[in-house]
Amino acid sequence: MAKNFDLKIALVGNPNSGKTTLFNLLTGLNQRTGNFPGVTVDKKSGKMKLPDGRLAELIDLPGTYSIYPKTLDEQVVQDVLLNPKHPQHPDAVIVVADASNLKRNLLFFTQIRDLNLPCVLALNMIDVADRRKLQINLRSLTIDLGVKILPTNSRSGAGIELLKQALTEELPRPKKAFYPVRPLAEQTIDHIKEGFDLSEDYRAYQYAQQNKRLSFLSDLEKEEIEQIKKKNGFYDVPTQSQETIGRYALISDIIDRNIKTAIEGSSSLSKKIDQITTHKVFGYLIFALILLVIFQAIFAWAEWPMNLIENTMAELTAVTKSLLPQGVFNDLITDGVLAGLAGVVVFIPQIALLFGFIALLEESGYMSRAVFLMDRVMRSFGLNGKSVVPMVSGMACAIPAIMATRNIENWKDRLITIFVTPFMSCSARLPVYTLLIALVVPKVDVFGFINLQGLVLAALYLLGILAALVSAWVLKIILKTDLKGYFIMELPSYKVPKLKNVGLTIYEKSLTFVVEAGKVIIAISILLWVLASYGAGEDFENAEAIVTQKMADGSMGEDYEVALSAYKLEHSFAGTFGKFIEPAIRPLGYDWKIGIALITSFAAREVFVGTISTIYSIGASEDDELTIKERLSEEKNPWTGGKMYTPALGYSLMVFYAFAMQCMSTLAVVYRETKGWKWPIIQTIYMSAFAYLAAWLTYTLFS
Repeated sequence: MAKNFDLKIALVGNPNSGKTTLFNLLTGLNQRTGNFPGVTVDKKSGKMKLPDGRLAELIDLPGTYSIYPKTLDEQVVQDVLLNPKHPQHPDAVIVVADASNLKRNLLFFTQIRDLNLPCVLALNMIDVADRRKLQINLRSLTIDLGVKILPTNSRSGAGIELLKQALTEELPRPKKAFYPVRPLAEQTIDHIKEGFDLSEDYRAYQYAQQNKRLSFLSDLEKEEIEQIKKKNGFYDVPTQSQETIGRYALISDIIDRNIKTAIEGSSSLSKKIDQITTHKVFGYLIFALILLVIFQAIFAWAEWPMNLIENTMAELTAVTKSLLPQGVFNDLITDGVLAGLAGVVVFIPQIALLFGFIALLEESGYMSRAVFLMDRVMRSFGLNGKSVVPMVSGMACAIPAIMATRNIENWKDRLITIFVTPFMSCSARLPVYTLLIALVVPKVDVFGFINLQGLVLAALYLLGILAALVSAWVLKIILKTDLKGYFIMELPSYKVPKLKNVGLTIYEKSLTFVVEAGKVIIAISILLWVLASYGAGEDFENAEAIVTQKMADGSMGEDYEVALSAYKLEHSFAGTFGKFIEPAIRPLGYDWKIGIALITSFAAREVFVGTISTIYSIGASEDDELTIKERLSEEKNPWTGGKMYTPALGYSLMVFYAFAMQCMSTLAVVYRETKGWKWPIIQTIYMSAFAYLAAWLTYTLFS
């Protein structure tokens, strides 16, 4: 993506105002995801070409209701808007407001307006306002708010071109403040404006209100503002309350003058649907049914594309092996790079389906209802109501989920949520689950219509949820947390999902999986190939002679090449390490090859598949086009001579991965969020012991 832009434009607004949909319409596929400088909060930016030919960077700032932050995401919005030196400080701002709920949405707009930032107000979701028969006098509203207003419908794309055109024009700056804050703190504002060279009263007022939170101020500057506040008798909480009440009073007057509301009942459809979807009995049945459909579809719909990809990769490996000159480079490319790559791309259909369903649930408005339902369950296990968001997010990835615990005020409640969130099965575990399920679970229907493989997958996710809830309940007792949490969230109206947004989500998440996971998997696959292809000591150096001798005395099979490859792998650096840890994992039914995969997958859970793929590709013949699934099916148990991957072993591995600590990145983020190694170490020991014991019980039970 181009780095030189003619201007920066910030996209801001309340949650559920259609901001993300509008961002997708304005940028299309020209998007990238990263972190804001100095903080691990997701930043989405995109390239947008304006009608006058200029190239603009559109920055999608986190949703917030006010410039006063309650979470780290909202803190970023404040820093970007208040700090002119911030890399993302905008030249212009698009404020997105829900046209059907302007009284709530306009608070944040008036604060941005008083910062004297050039802005345009996009009255989004105008179709919802029309359905509710709201009559908005745009001309009068424009005069009252002193800003250019454009009605938009991010679902149909109506108003988008007019919005782009407006950004090419000089956006008017208001001649006077919407809500004058000078009477609240005149002397404080004057001193801060003079000391910090500020021109806007409201910016100086925000320095006084938020001096301890503004990350771009030095400790000396924060203390200087604190002294100014004390000298002039400025108290932030009472003045903030007075300001907010005053703004809402003005907003109410404007809304009453410019918007005529129809007879109540126009929004009753959502309420009627909610009576069923959030019902204390039917709500959970519907949620369970939706999850069951998702897990069924992940197997049923992904089977054909997965088989196609798997067979294509097997053929590509065989062709590459035959075309390249025999030697180390050939083995590196085919047994290292391509084997690792096959372990990534084969799961793209399932990853795409998973995130596609999540996007559909979010777009439709149902995801908020699911979160609301789960809050009731979590409270019965003693968890804070706000824990539901990070725990549900943990089904995608534990890292942002753990960071999402920052909105939990009580430290003990937050710690418990951090501790148990890794039990939620993340998307990185999905490749492990699906590979093992395909190996050991028969493809049969239960009750004639429920696929057994999908049912097992759903059970694994349920196991993680139960482990998290039980662990949270135990930890609550140990830490003696008695404070009651609360959970407040807005339930958006139901909408028909916009397929373009769903498609963009699938594309973005699949690309992230391939690029981010792929880099780690391929790097580890290459390292593994080196460790599995070379070794030290007489056993490895004299492998040919030893194998020849063993074949002569009948202690080894008849195929010399296969016997030599197996012997070299066993005595390689990787094999030696695997043999070292084998006694510890033997009770679970695992051999040294699985042991290697267990260790490497701590880098990222999906690396297990790449490792297994690489390990079983070492020494494969030129004509060997077997897929990884077929190779595992043919693997022999070194102790019994029977099949290695039996149902007992498969279920044991699944349960181990359902409970084990997720990855190094999760460990690192827990360290950062708890500010020390104490809790990450306790968490790793607890989850590892839990996983080991559960896997042993599973293996014993099914054996």
